[in-house]
Amino acid sequence: MDAPGVPAAERALARPRRRPVAAVAALVALLAVGAAVLVDLRTPAPRPADAPAGEFSAARAYRTVQTVAARPHVAGSPANDQVREHLVGALRGLGLETEVQDTVAEEAGQLSGAAGGTTLARVRNVVARLPGTASTGRVFLVAHYDSVQSGPGGNDDGAGTSTVLEVARALTNGPRPRNDIIFLLTDAEEACLCGAQAFASSHPLAADGGVVLNLEARGATGPVIMFETSRDNARLIDVFGRAAPHPVGTSFAVEIYRALPNDTDFTAFLDADFVGLNSAYIDGGAIYHTPLDTPAAMDRGSLQQHGDNALGLAREFGRTDLRALRADHDATYFPVPGGLVRYPGWLTWPLAALAVVAVLALAWLARRRGRVGTGRLAAGFGLALTPIVAAPLAAQLLWAGITTLRPGYAELLDPYRPTWYRLAVVALAAAILTAWYALTRRWAGPAALAIGGLGWLALLGVLLAALVPGGAYLATLPALAGAVAGLVALRTRVDGPWPVLAVTLAGAVAVVTLLPTVVLLFPALGMAMGGVAALFAVLLGLAALPVLDLLHPAAGGQRGMVALRARRLGALPAVAAGLAAVVLAGVGLRVDRFDAAHPVPTHLMYALDAGTGQARWLSHEEDPQPWTDGYVDGVADVSDDFPGLGDAELRAGPAPAADLPAPKLDVLSDTTIGQQRTLRLRLVPQRSVRLASLHVETAGLGGAGIEAATVAGKPVEIEERHLDDRWWGVVFHAPPPEGVEIALTLDPRGGQVLLRAMDASDGLDGLPGFRPRPADVGVVGSHSSEMLAVARTYPL
Repeated sequence: MDAPGVPAAERALARPRRRPVAAVAALVALLAVGAAVLVDLRTPAPRPADAPAGEFSAARAYRTVQTVAARPHVAGSPANDQVREHLVGALRGLGLETEVQDTVAEEAGQLSGAAGGTTLARVRNVVARLPGTASTGRVFLVAHYDSVQSGPGGNDDGAGTSTVLEVARALTNGPRPRNDIIFLLTDAEEACLCGAQAFASSHPLAADGGVVLNLEARGATGPVIMFETSRDNARLIDVFGRAAPHPVGTSFAVEIYRALPNDTDFTAFLDADFVGLNSAYIDGGAIYHTPLDTPAAMDRGSLQQHGDNALGLAREFGRTDLRALRADHDATYFPVPGGLVRYPGWLTWPLAALAVVAVLALAWLARRRGRVGTGRLAAGFGLALTPIVAAPLAAQLLWAGITTLRPGYAELLDPYRPTWYRLAVVALAAAILTAWYALTRRWAGPAALAIGGLGWLALLGVLLAALVPGGAYLATLPALAGAVAGLVALRTRVDGPWPVLAVTLAGAVAVVTLLPTVVLLFPALGMAMGGVAALFAVLLGLAALPVLDLLHPAAGGQRGMVALRARRLGALPAVAAGLAAVVLAGVGLRVDRFDAAHPVPTHLMYALDAGTGQARWLSHEEDPQPWTDGYVDGVADVSDDFPGLGDAELRAGPAPAADLPAPKLDVLSDTTIGQQRTLRLRLVPQRSVRLASLHVETAGLGGAGIEAATVAGKPVEIEERHLDDRWWGVVFHAPPPEGVEIALTLDPRGGQVLLRAMDASDGLDGLPGFRPRPADVGVVGSHSSEMLAVARTYPL
């Protein structure tokens, strides 16, 4: 007799005779595939300093990291000058043609710190050239050598800088490449991407474009991910797949990054119509842009992978005909153990459609074979949405609870030791999926739930194909594999080995396709968006439902105590996973405590109005830490007093006024011809500063506005939307000691002009009222941490 909820025919797609043996075999197979995926994502062992001259050695490169990242070296600082001199000497010592490009450039991307204006910088790029034997174009290896003001930049971008030098050494110790290789170390990336912009837009070597390999880091460890490409990347990806020794990258990551408001030096080259690849390691994000980003914090395995890939790609692009690199489409690609799967992006829609058709065919055949009824098919499809929604929501609620207990996490990209929390999210997703399956399996039937899960995967594949085509494979391939496996299972002997083998192979496809995404999403998005990783973990579980079903007793045929024991056994995975989630989250809270080696991040600035003598402490922290709370006591709008900060509302508190000079504003000339008034001004900092800014009160110009502006001889664009703000201005990074000349063309009908000059240095030590941070209180990774700003208004 069958259980009332599930007729005998409505059973699983696989019904082996020896169910426990089949379950163990299938699970072992999937665990082995998963282990292979995880091992493939590990970084290689770093090579020693005595490695062969033609190979990349992390130990040799690390020596450069120690020199470059000995201390913070923001653009324009004496420390940055020393780093540049070392790099120039090292490249010339390799026999390379080396120069310093010294110029002024405007920002690239959308990183401007100027309220309603633009950002510029004086940059000094280091450029070296290895001439090719019969060049078809140029290959550019790019990294930035400046750091943020708040940290020495051991990883960001000591890793990229040292990789470029070690690759240059390896290439000069072998046969000359066919194509020119350009080694470019840019300045002022952290400020405004201005170094890359200067090179891409005005350097003679950039005039004909080329292939750019940009090397970055946003953390301290983890695999190097190739996360961004130029468009129509199919041929680039082909080279990446065969030439990079450790090719970790997904077309999904490229799609996501294109949609985000993030920029690196690569942005400037894309704007100038170069082609290329952008790579970085991103795990360990808690130290990003902080004083903890030291050479000692670097995972040298990540550095080795950076170098292996960069050297392999430089050699391959160095012998490739670069004139044939542009394709007419993007590729879909993702890592698998031992390599990179890639296929043309134009297959995205046919595969998505085929997955939908295959799932519909499976549903039709399952119904025809009497395995499931129409009502239960509909119910299975509807019920399968539950874990898809519940798991991400539960993951976000879990993190909200953890940040309530540990509010300092709000200022971090990721916890210092995030592994326990990541495992907790995966366990929580598993608990929700297995609990849902245990509760609905007897009523809806295994076949209906499996087909329903595949249905949602197929639909999600269509949605991704429409919105982010490079990510459609994540749903399309598991759905297609699962549907084909189901068709095989229904057309072979139901109690033989083939159904189990088929669904296990389909589960393996899901593991290979989805597990790397789950693993890489955690460091990419941080625990604050752990729900996204939970979503893909659930999709992996749905694709593997027929294998999961093998852990349960056969559907149908149980009554009384037998049925009760079956339900209890079916609930065990959910109980175990739920308990694991609680324990793992608790261990995370226990292990990842703030201390001197892992300080709680805080943000503080000092802003002085030299004209009024009023000073304030300012902070970005929405919920100030106890240390910060001793300085700020409310919220203030600082957009009028300090428009150069680029922020409106900040936490603020009164501060003692320091005896600091404001930047000087010299009027070189003030002429009016017809309907144009031209002001020539010189903004001169009176102390050693990182940046200087000048803002014009457009509201006081009678609506006539600013017609033109030139900064350090460079015309800057006046966007109409900026004139709707109260202030329009420029921020200039690394200003020279003699100051910056600025010319403004105004409509004279505006009358008096108010100019707000500001400059900013770094470091709060020595200021009246400042109390140094305790050992367990750190600095948040922000471009304005520890900023000391002085401003004054000049009416003309």
